[in-house]
This record gives sequence, structure tokens and C-alpha cells, in this order.
Amino acid sequence: MPLLVAGLWGTLPAHAQTPVEISFYYPVAVGGPIAKTMDGFAEGFMKENPGIKVSPIYAGTYQETIVKALTAHKSGTPPVTSVLLSTDMFTLIDEDAVVPFDDFAKTPEDKAWLNSFYPAFMQNSRTGGKTWGIPFQRSTVVMYWNKDAFKEAGLDPDKAPANWAELKTAATKLTKKDADGKVTQWGVQIPSSGFPYWLFQTLTTPNGAILANETGTAVKFDDPKVIEALQYWVDLGKAGIHPPGVVEWGTTPKDFFEKKAAIIYTTTGNLTNIRKNAGFPFGVGMIPGNARKGSPTGGGNFYIFKKATPEQQQAAFKFAKWITQPERAAQWSMDTGYVAVSPAAYETPTLKKYGAEFPPALVARDQLPVSVAEFSTHDNQRVTKALNDGLQAALTGTKTPEQAMKDAQREADRILRSYK
Repeated sequence: MPLLVAGLWGTLPAHAQTPVEISFYYPVAVGGPIAKTMDGFAEGFMKENPGIKVSPIYAGTYQETIVKALTAHKSGTPPVTSVLLSTDMFTLIDEDAVVPFDDFAKTPEDKAWLNSFYPAFMQNSRTGGKTWGIPFQRSTVVMYWNKDAFKEAGLDPDKAPANWAELKTAATKLTKKDADGKVTQWGVQIPSSGFPYWLFQTLTTPNGAILANETGTAVKFDDPKVIEALQYWVDLGKAGIHPPGVVEWGTTPKDFFEKKAAIIYTTTGNLTNIRKNAGFPFGVGMIPGNARKGSPTGGGNFYIFKKATPEQQQAAFKFAKWITQPERAAQWSMDTGYVAVSPAAYETPTLKKYGAEFPPALVARDQLPVSVAEFSTHDNQRVTKALNDGLQAALTGTKTPEQAMKDAQREADRILRSYK
């Protein structure tokens, strides 16, 4: 959903009447009252910065927004700033569409702010010694489980499966069938549409595999550990304890509310949504481990576009800095379920109180020390498509996990050849 920040009187002489307009694309890919919260922030920013007008406009998903932003950039009228996926960093650099935040961080206070975010989030925000993105709407994948379903299946409702073996055992006990043998409740559900590569990282990371190198120029889809992780996912379906084929990202929380799935994997950004709509006690846990623990980080960063005027860029820097201050990051986390982006946010009285009253809100933060960067490379959309196509081929049974990953590797190598 794009957001429009218009007008910056502060950089103009007192008699000037023409505001500096700042177009701000703002996407939301999960449900919840996020737009309302953003409206509140916009009003707060305008109060503190007279002459700057912030008016939200809504326009679609992350995928739609990056396409619109790059199309506008090529036609010479790009947004001034935008919240886009952290994984879009290499693409935006390749298109020469953005400028690093380091260019605007002149004071010691600015520089301290640039270094105030969780290191796990900066893995997808920095490259080549420069900061290209500022973490804002960030997440990790977490596991949600229905405590009543656990009780009914004779499982401890307060203890989440800690590893792959425990997950398979629990999911087997949690799967329910009707008299005709039709499944009415799946033991576990991991979505494979929307962001298949991201959910796949909840299996490759615990299996000790990293899908791409730090410079975004090479991938390891055919690593035996990657193939083994995909085989585990496929085998959950073959065992009849996970839905067959491709599972929808968007309807997975609803399947949880409707008790069609007892355990689901989804973003911590769905926490507020699930808290409001689950009519039963639920748990939130870290992703089960195998060789290790771990989840990918995810979500959106602020970027500043290159073709904007210096005044517009400066204003965008000011807005990004304002909205990520600890107290506002804390508020954003409570209102949405996203992870507050800095340790300082968790030290605010607001978030301390919230965390004490609702401990599930801290699970994603506590998973950060073992979290890895969300999969990202140069020519990211094409390389990601190669991986997603391979995953879906394996999950639908048209290819074996090994064949699917070898084919995806071949395609990715071809796309990335020119970046080596």
C-alpha cells in the first residue's frame, strides 16, 4: 500500500509556499489494522514537523509495489521513499534506483541510529559496507499451535515440538479424520504459495543449510542438506499429516482459526490477527530444529530513491528515522505483531509491560540470535522463481526433491552467471 508523504516546509525559506512532495509507497501483505496504525503515525509526524503532509494511499502487495516502484523509476517519476522487501536490496542496487542511508547520516546521533538495529535484520540491509535499507516492518517465521487440540491428542499443551522428530510425532497424533477417512484437522500446515522460498528456509536453516552467499551471486539449491529438508516437507504430506500439494499462504491463519490445522507456520506479523481471531488458547514457539535452531528473517525496509531531489531525500531520511524510534517501533510491534527492530524498543516501558502480559510477543525477538537472512540474490525475482517452481514441483509430486533442486540450481546458475 503506497503512502504519500507530501510537503516539507522546514527546508524552504519562510515565505515559500511550495511544499516538497515526498511520495512514499507502503505495501502490506498480511491482514490486520496496519493502515490505521500508519495513519496515526502520519498524523503524529505532521504534528511534530509542521509543513510536512503525510497522506496514506493504498496499492497492493510487496510484489506489486516493487514492480510499480521500478516502473516509475524507469519512467523518471519514482517514489521518494518506499517500504519494500529487504530481499529487494540487490535488485534496487542493480537498477541504480536507490541511494545508501550513509549519505545522510552526518551527525554522531544519525550514525548511532544506523547502528541501533538488530544485527539479524542488517544482514539483508547492508552490502559492500553500505546501508541500503532501514528495517521497519520486520519479522521471522514462528510456529503457532492450538492448545486445546494438543490436550485432546494427549500432548502437553504448553510444550511445542522442539525438533523434526517431535514435530512429526505430534502432527501424527493431531491429525483427525471423519468416518469416511477424510482429514478434518491436519497435524501441521506449512504454506507453500506466496513466499514458498521463505517458508522453505524454516526447514533448510534448521538442517544447517544456507541457500545463498552474502554477496547474492551464488546459490546452493543442490546441497544434500537442502534436498533432505525438502524431502522432510514432502514426507509430511505423504504421511497424511500435512495437506497435499501447494498450501495457500493467505488462508493458513484462517485454517488455524477454523481448526482445520492444529500447528501452522506463518509470520510473526500475523500474531495480532491470530490473537484477535483464534477462539481458543494458542501457543507461539520457535521453529523446530534439526541440526540446529533457526528461522529466516523477513519483511520490509525503507529505501530512498536516487532520482528524488536532495530536499526530498533528506525529508525521507527524517521520516524513516522518526518512525523507527524505540517508542514508535514498540507501538508498531504491539499493533501489528511485527518484531520491534531495535533492542532499545524492547527496553521501553510500553513493550516491557506488553511482553510481561503477553509473552508470545517476545518469541520472534528471542529467535533473532539464531535467525538468518531471508533468501536474496541479484536478479532476485527470477532466481527466487526458479527455487519456488522447484519447491512446488516437489510438493505436487511432479519431480523428486533431488531432481527439483538440481533443476532449480541449473536455472539459477544460468541467471547469476553475469554477476560472478
